[in-house]
Amino acid sequence: MVETSLSSARQAPAARAATPPRPGPGRGVLLTGAVGLTAAAAFALVRGWDSGVLQAWRTLLVAIVVQGVPFLVLGTVVSAAIGAFVPARVFARLLPKNPALAVPVASAAGAVLPGCECASVPVAGSLMKRGVAPAAALAFLLSAPAVNPVVLVSTAIAFPGKPEMVVARLLASLVTSAAMGWLWVAFGRPEWLKLPKGPADQGSTGRNPLDEFRRGLQHDFLHAGGFLVVGGAAAATFNVLVPPSVLRAFTDSPWIGVLMLAFLAVVLAVCSEADAFVAASLTGFSPTARLAFLVVGPMVDLKLIALQSGAFGRSFALRFSTATFLVAILSSVVIGAVLL
Repeated sequence: MVETSLSSARQAPAARAATPPRPGPGRGVLLTGAVGLTAAAAFALVRGWDSGVLQAWRTLLVAIVVQGVPFLVLGTVVSAAIGAFVPARVFARLLPKNPALAVPVASAAGAVLPGCECASVPVAGSLMKRGVAPAAALAFLLSAPAVNPVVLVSTAIAFPGKPEMVVARLLASLVTSAAMGWLWVAFGRPEWLKLPKGPADQGSTGRNPLDEFRRGLQHDFLHAGGFLVVGGAAAATFNVLVPPSVLRAFTDSPWIGVLMLAFLAVVLAVCSEADAFVAASLTGFSPTARLAFLVVGPMVDLKLIALQSGAFGRSFALRFSTATFLVAILSSVVIGAVLL
């Protein structure tokens, strides 16, 4: 009898340990509250989706994405074609072996790609994968959306009778792209740059070039398209939340105006083929400030930063975009003071 009691006493703690504790009333209350708040937030979002503010945000987001997608498609097609059909030895013949000499050549080559910044990122990544020096590929990335013929013609149309604005934009953009390439040659570190990877990096020996092209196109477009939407959403949010009266408060000081329009170019994320018309409408600002808007925008904006983060890594995008922002402003001020 005593042994039976001792055995029961020894088994009692084990039985209690095996029995799961009953949830207290507090957990149920918290869970119910969380579900209720989530449902209320979803209901408010659905109710407010058709309100004026959200309608404006939605319209701006769709406009930015629709504006960028055609050039993103162009860039990914060119990128996939480079990876599938162009041998690496071609670039070794076209570009100087010395990265410092390859940078200005790559900057000038940006004039042949009629696209915006959405197209330049995948192409630059493809060039790096084909053995092009990162400094030259980055110089091309910056110059392509800023100095191609479509952008220069649109600038001439937006500023009729002012050819000096077209020349100033061309020179300031080339100087900025080349300077950033040379800065990478002098101070860039390989660990800062995450080289882009795609289907071609995963053992594609013997694969059909057409199949390689299809896989590369699919990978690059889906990868970059998501970051385009993220950047466009950030730009649309700024457009909706910041009233125009805030911008007008900075027109009195020329120096503050330059910084303000440079910052505005980053957050508005206007496509480089259309930004000249936006700059022409900012009549309260000085010509140099509007030049800074035209030079900074195609090289540093929210959607471009998002695309660079996805292609080359977040730490690279932060370093590179910050340095490009400062160099672009300096180039705009110097060239604007001479030509405008």
